[in-house]
Amino acid sequence: MKLLIASDIHGDAVCCQALLDAFKRENAEKILLLGDILYHGPRNDLPSGYAPKSVIEMLNALADKLVCVRGNCEAEVDQMVLSFPVMSTTACVLDSFNNRAIYMSHGHIYSPDDLPPMPEGSLFLSGHTHILAAEDKNGIMCVNPGSVSLPKNGNPKTYAVYDGDSVTIKTLTGETVKKITL
Repeated sequence: MKLLIASDIHGDAVCCQALLDAFKRENAEKILLLGDILYHGPRNDLPSGYAPKSVIEMLNALADKLVCVRGNCEAEVDQMVLSFPVMSTTACVLDSFNNRAIYMSHGHIYSPDDLPPMPEGSLFLSGHTHILAAEDKNGIMCVNPGSVSLPKNGNPKTYAVYDGDSVTIKTLTGETVKKITL
């Protein structure tokens, strides 16, 4: 199972296209989106490639490849224009080959500091902070892929790839930033 993981597109069509190019390059089966897909939010500057209608079109074309959770910038109107579910605050993907549960949350409700109940050996994915991170919290690997469009703390624009044995955080051009063995 190979999954591409991303968060915080914030309506940036240029970065969304770069993410979809990475999806093809990585040959992943699914894209896990950790929220804040269309709107940039009142605390963020307008992304340079801000074109949410284009992001809608790009992502709707891949609706069967997406698993998404709601970020703090999603609203009911977003669900009206997207052809895949985006309103759940959590989701779980099972990797039956590696016997691992992969929990998803944007990070504004559940986070590495406030984890939902899950078994040891699980993978917890969250975004929200726009800062890439990976840390073990009592046997649960917590990974933040960073932000596709508005990274913070001097981080590059990033996504992550899960391959069953590891999670690799990469720049939008595919350069490895961090690799975590599971």
